[in-house]
Amino acid sequence: MTHLLQKVSLLMVALVAGGTALHQIRAQNPSETTPPEHKRTDPQQASPAEQAPAKKQPTAAELSAKETPASAMLRTFEFEEYQFRSAAEAMPADKYGYRPTQGDYGGVFPGYGPKELRTFGEQVKHVACSNFGFSAELDGKTPPPDCDKGGPSPAKTREELIVYLRDSFNALKKSIGATTAKNMFDPIEGPYAGPETRLGMGSVAIWHVADHYGQLVLYMRLNGIVPPASRPNPPKLKD
Repeated sequence: MTHLLQKVSLLMVALVAGGTALHQIRAQNPSETTPPEHKRTDPQQASPAEQAPAKKQPTAAELSAKETPASAMLRTFEFEEYQFRSAAEAMPADKYGYRPTQGDYGGVFPGYGPKELRTFGEQVKHVACSNFGFSAELDGKTPPPDCDKGGPSPAKTREELIVYLRDSFNALKKSIGATTAKNMFDPIEGPYAGPETRLGMGSVAIWHVADHYGQLVLYMRLNGIVPPASRPNPPKLKD
């Protein structure tokens, strides 16, 4: 019996020591050493970059008192802007050529992207071109061609793409901001998401950024990078 108790004691010591060692090994994983993600940020709240502990968020009644179709869409869109642009700024230049996997997927429906997964930089350029495209359609202008392939902009480097992306959000916010209760059901034509109404086109533009941000998150996580919007203290955008 004494011999058995000694064996059990040694086993318990080994398990404790092993558990400690395992914890130390796991702690070396970047995803384990980063601070826990902040609580969920609702689209109704200000973007993480603008939040301050002492700032009081408006109530639903306060929002309702001065709400417009434009303000309702921009409140969500500005949050999406922070998510996407901060991700673009956080990804190192040497990772802009990263794609999760190689491969020719073939049979892709025309207008729905290339056969091969986009690189991180191609994702950024696609969204920037699309933002300009949606903006042009909302303004009754001709949108840039081939946004599914990156569009006509010569932007190529990380710095150029970040500027191109910033400018595209500024243009689209201005176009969405022109939506009123009087014109929100006006018809909108164009190759990107058309035919639509003005309100519908604004909704598509918001969805589109969110869709591609979800892809950027995977690209970043696979490279051990926590997206800024998921950090306890999200950094401000560089402009």
